[in-house]
Amino acid sequence: MNETIKNLLNHRTIREFTDEKIDQDTIKTLLDVVNMSASSNGMQNMSVIRVTDQKIKDELADNGNQAYMARATELWIFIVDLKRNYEIAKEMGLENDNIISFDKFIQGFTDGVIAAQNLTVAVESLGLGANYFGNIHNDTARVIELLKMPKLTYPVVGVGFGIPNQNPQIKPRMDIKLKTFENSYKTYNSYLDIISDYDKEMTTYYDLRENGRKSASFSSQIPKKQGTIIKNRNKIFETLKNQGFVLDPKE
Repeated sequence: MNETIKNLLNHRTIREFTDEKIDQDTIKTLLDVVNMSASSNGMQNMSVIRVTDQKIKDELADNGNQAYMARATELWIFIVDLKRNYEIAKEMGLENDNIISFDKFIQGFTDGVIAAQNLTVAVESLGLGANYFGNIHNDTARVIELLKMPKLTYPVVGVGFGIPNQNPQIKPRMDIKLKTFENSYKTYNSYLDIISDYDKEMTTYYDLRENGRKSASFSSQIPKKQGTIIKNRNKIFETLKNQGFVLDPKE
């Protein structure tokens, strides 16, 4: 087993960091990693905003309802960016709605996710820790305002990273057999029976985000985490329209 795989298998979410800054050579290297990430059709429909202003970090943390976001040494927000290519096409007199369609939005969103994952793999290979921030979707319109994002851009995910100042447990995962299928999807008569051992294992996990509190079973978390919606998260399509994306382009 090589070091890359070891790091991936030992991935943990790090939410607290030391006060030590990341040197600029490392920042440059990590930006190069982001830049070389795979991109749909090579169109590179993503960008990254490095948040260095503490006031903006504080606002993002408040918007995301996670105070530790403001304490991330480095906070990078990955975004869909269809504006750049649209403006290039416009300068050539070749712009059209297909360039800013939902299809291209999904390509840009995927590009952003891939780049964020590559960043995290690189960060952890350097002995640093990282944390994904999906909380930027609590109110994407607010994030767009805070980061002064123009039309045809949209937040994807945030990544906070730095030198770890905590040593959390590795969070248990469901057996991969329950998430792997060959040729077609497999269903089960009782999913609760299938995950019973995992449910028990999850109750032994201590989440440092909750001040060391024991976790609840996986099944009991589904209604709370997946069965509810945070205010403003259901306004995604409204925000997309306001940002100028064409969700149903005419042929």
